[in-house]
Amino acid sequence: MLAAENPLNAGPLIFPALECLHITGFTLMLGTIAIVDFRLLGLVMTSRPAAALVKDMSTWTILGLGLVFLSGPLMFATDPDMYYLNRAFQLKMALLVGGLLFHYLVRNKAIRNGISTSSGVALACVSIALWFGVIAGAIFIGFV
Repeated sequence: MLAAENPLNAGPLIFPALECLHITGFTLMLGTIAIVDFRLLGLVMTSRPAAALVKDMSTWTILGLGLVFLSGPLMFATDPDMYYLNRAFQLKMALLVGGLLFHYLVRNKAIRNGISTSSGVALACVSIALWFGVIAGAIFIGFV
């Protein structure tokens, strides 16, 4: 009966394909963000300025974000009530909005304007915590 109502539920491979696109986009987005965060922590690419890394990674970050924004709503559309009422999904969405706002309005702006090492470490820690929360929320959607 669901297949007749929603074409996204018509085939057994549609949702897994969307999920693969979603995870690929999320991995691309978070991987590029993590590279910059790890640079701010002094763990990788310490010879490169963080601002240069932000510039180099921005296209890939936006590509990953595009895949997430393409596949996520389609996955949500397969069973909106299940997602909307799920506390883990609600947490994921709240942290995703917080992570994106922090990323674009605070972290990247501060990096481009030049920041001290201690400020960079603090920004990286907040960024990593937000994105870790998004991942945890996503993992627990199926268990809540």
